[in-house]
Amino acid sequence: MKLASLKGGRDGRLVVVSDDLAWCTDASLVAPTLQAALDDWRACAPKLKALTEALAHESVPRERFHERACAAPLPRAYQWADGSAYVNHVELVRKARGAEMPASFWEDPLMYQGGSDTFLAPRDAIPLRDPGFGLDCEAEIAVITDDVPMGVSAADASKHIKLVMLVNDVSLRNLIPGELAKGFGFFQSKPSTAFSPVAVTPDVLGEAWDGAKLHLPLVTRINGAEFGKPNAGNEMTFDFGQLIAHAAKTRALGAGTIVGSGTVSNRDPDGSPGRPVADGGLGYSCIAEIRTVETIREGAPKTPFLKAGDRVEIEMLDARGHSVFGRIDQQVVEA
Repeated sequence: MKLASLKGGRDGRLVVVSDDLAWCTDASLVAPTLQAALDDWRACAPKLKALTEALAHESVPRERFHERACAAPLPRAYQWADGSAYVNHVELVRKARGAEMPASFWEDPLMYQGGSDTFLAPRDAIPLRDPGFGLDCEAEIAVITDDVPMGVSAADASKHIKLVMLVNDVSLRNLIPGELAKGFGFFQSKPSTAFSPVAVTPDVLGEAWDGAKLHLPLVTRINGAEFGKPNAGNEMTFDFGQLIAHAAKTRALGAGTIVGSGTVSNRDPDGSPGRPVADGGLGYSCIAEIRTVETIREGAPKTPFLKAGDRVEIEMLDARGHSVFGRIDQQVVEA
């Protein structure tokens, strides 16, 4: 099933969405919000599934589904923990900062705890207060869990994945080095994150979902031009089961926890960092990667970070060419 939160109040109004993203029906008789459904998922999930089937048979009141009317599936969350599962991305962005990558990064995932009190809706503008901050997009996959016990194994952790969605993890690249140099992690360099219009249960993804990874290309466009289309299932060093287990090593995770994959990144078949789409490659899911590749190959970066007026689109299509989660479509504006 596909679920969305229409704008209204702090936590939105839960609706069930048709598979083709054309129609929706109110789900308030099951749960008023997505968080309420996740709090009692065992009881709510069968009822939401029945509502999905009723919507497909046009046996319940329905309304046109408009992605522009959506908040993030969880407009705010108890926890947003973003990993960095694609080590190719980690290696490239560290090169851009002149930092070596420890060998342990191949064995133990990176993760930071982001702000979750305010998320951007999929069509909300991205506010930029200072162009010198180095605004970047980061196209990712994320999962939402139910209650996860402390010390869960990676194999069991994947069973707690209830929903999957897309992410634009907005980053301010020029603020990151100074923050990390303090040895205390991201804060100012990670403003509000945006999520796709809908979140979907893993069964909707069919064979593209292997239980812990999503094997479909993630498409990013900047100002209408295709910027990246790496496959989210390839070169994911740590799958979602491992990421969730990492987050739950010393604490339980509450229902509604969001865990991100980190920026999706693929190397070229020959092992090189990757080529732009225009050069026949799979491109990139963030600007920092192409700037690093430009520095490696040409001595200096030439692709600018985002500025006011720029537009970022992030979407994933299934094997039939249909949008799975709807489209993140954001324009940068002066704050």
